[in-house]
Amino acid sequence: KDSAPVTRMATAAIIREALFKAKRYMEDKKKAIAENDDLPEYDAKCEALEPLLKKKIKAFFHCHRADDICTAIRISKEYNLDCVIIHGTEGHLIPDIIAKAGVPVICGPVICDRCKPEMKGLDIKNAAVMSNEGVKLAICTDHPVIPIQYLPISAQTSCKGGLEYIKALEALTINAAQITGTDDVMGSIAVG
Repeated sequence: KDSAPVTRMATAAIIREALFKAKRYMEDKKKAIAENDDLPEYDAKCEALEPLLKKKIKAFFHCHRADDICTAIRISKEYNLDCVIIHGTEGHLIPDIIAKAGVPVICGPVICDRCKPEMKGLDIKNAAVMSNEGVKLAICTDHPVIPIQYLPISAQTSCKGGLEYIKALEALTINAAQITGTDDVMGSIAVG
């Protein structure tokens, strides 16, 4: 499309560059405050990334392919980000890597066609393979691509692919709430 980035490596480089710049900006601000000096020139992009670097918000990485998931995990480790993988279509190819990194996955859609090359590895066993390896997952439909009312059918399809019923239920409720940081107000029924 004649505009950067045109490769996956370029995309990763742009993300790293932005995070590096934001980290340095934060350090310069901290140093200026400590030394009672002038703050660095205001940078809206760096300011927007500060909550991410301080782990006040999560880093949601949109990844389908296994290599992209690995890149997201590497970047998250480099910058100590609270990472979540969205889609994780080929997570079943690298469940051990995802589990070892402790990165949750919002998995799906599973009821769809392979509308783009990144979805070549789509398989209904994806959620089951990751769950069996210990990956915390939620299931999504990617609404409005696949309407939200198909979420229970997506969970059912994942069960057909081997996901345990209780794990599918957790993927729609408590896991989804924990992954998004809303489990204090939703995702489970508890006294009080």
